[in-house]
Amino acid sequence: MSIRKVNLINNEYYHLFNRGNSKQKIFHDNEDYFRFMSLVYACNSENNFKVFILTKSQSPYDFERGKQLVSIGSFCIMPNHFHILITQIEDGGISKFMKKLTTAYVMYYNKKYKHTGGLFEGKFKSEHINNERYLKYLFSYIHLNPIKLIQKNWKEIRIKNKKEVLEYLYNYQYSSYLDYLETGRIQNRILNKESFPKYFPNKKLFTKEIFEWLNYKN
Repeated sequence: MSIRKVNLINNEYYHLFNRGNSKQKIFHDNEDYFRFMSLVYACNSENNFKVFILTKSQSPYDFERGKQLVSIGSFCIMPNHFHILITQIEDGGISKFMKKLTTAYVMYYNKKYKHTGGLFEGKFKSEHINNERYLKYLFSYIHLNPIKLIQKNWKEIRIKNKKEVLEYLYNYQYSSYLDYLETGRIQNRILNKESFPKYFPNKKLFTKEIFEWLNYKN
């Protein structure tokens, strides 16, 4: 995984990620996580973007986006970093999207926490995915990322309690895991599943994949 050095190619798959400067927390409460998720949705637009101001009766997912810049296959937001699996629709789409997303979140964060200085650790990082097996693996990797919040070394040793882990993932609202379980939440609008291979055509197969990956790791 390295910092971008070449132009990103249309219709290719990329794993994007970034974290807080000096590994600092950049998401502190539910409002922060849900704000970032709503920005992932709203910033995926060719339209000029202004940070939306909402009343209690308005939803950011009703924001009129027009033509989208990218297609998003999965995402996960952690306390000090995020992951997005993405493909580009038009030239420069990923860079435009990420600039809008990070700028909007920094504006929100700085105002809320009276923060100054850099929030993110430089430019976002991108990993080009040109192997179908690895692309499929990334869906599991991104969605299983929150496990380290309850068992930091789970990749190196056995999962202590698989039932507890799966329950934790189900209750972790800040990734697209729930959207592959077809819970019907509004954040499902962030995703463009049709732009990615149909590895998980239904929630039963998705859950089966998670079990298989956990079993493999053990």
